[in-house]
Amino acid sequence: MKVRILFFLSPVLLTPTFVYGACSVANLTRCLDSACAINIGANPAARCQYCGSASAGEPEKSTAMKSISAGASAKYNISDKELKKAPTDPGERYVWATQKCLEKLSECTPDDVTDNYDTLIEQSCKAAGISAEMASLSKKVNTAKTQSSCNEEITACVIDTKRCMADYRNCESDESFDKYLSECSVISTGCEPFLSDIRTTLSSERKTTYANAEKVLQSIITAYQTAREQKLISAQSSCKNNKSKESCVTRVCANNMRNKCEKIIENGQDINQYERTIAENLCKFYDIACDRLK
Repeated sequence: MKVRILFFLSPVLLTPTFVYGACSVANLTRCLDSACAINIGANPAARCQYCGSASAGEPEKSTAMKSISAGASAKYNISDKELKKAPTDPGERYVWATQKCLEKLSECTPDDVTDNYDTLIEQSCKAAGISAEMASLSKKVNTAKTQSSCNEEITACVIDTKRCMADYRNCESDESFDKYLSECSVISTGCEPFLSDIRTTLSSERKTTYANAEKVLQSIITAYQTAREQKLISAQSSCKNNKSKESCVTRVCANNMRNKCEKIIENGQDINQYERTIAENLCKFYDIACDRLK
């Protein structure tokens, strides 16, 4: 650790200086922690992850990430603005933080950093090893799924609008169905032991959905056919004895003729016969329609 830091530090910092006071290890630690121990209260492995080794894993992110050194001796902390420019590589970040803190604490030296902070990083790296092991165990526990949860997860994936859809309209072919089911099986990790049963269930649901859709379509066709037949029977019935035409003539006479087609006899003749003739001509289309319905 010491060799690495001394190798990267700038020549200016390595130049011997006259020190007028003793280095405050507490302030130096707070300064380095402001870059290397972010959120350490919730993540004991923070120092190792930020300024130790990349093998310790990514630092845990939090919307409430704060340096433990906030508060006392805050003037020695590396500011949030400066941290935005900090390297992400742990080794480079440690060197960068050391340079920043030695600028703020001129009485301290690179040896003060390595003599005091390396131990803290090593302790953190031990904690990182434990954290990594716990994370691995937690992952194994979380991936142990039940058949019910796997069935729900894969079903939701298969009938997604981007895949088969709820009515399986995009999976009419077996090839399409197999493709999406395979894709969802890969996404849903931990469900391998149940895939055979889930495939059988989804395949059955798919066939049932198609069968029900066929039944619904057939019922609609039958309903329209029945309605047409009933209308035809009704129309044929109305044609008997010219009932439809006579009803039409009566309406035309009542609504459109001045004398309502009533007989007006003068000199032995019906002088209002022309109204009846006009009404019969207007309703003549019933004769044509009824001839076709015979």
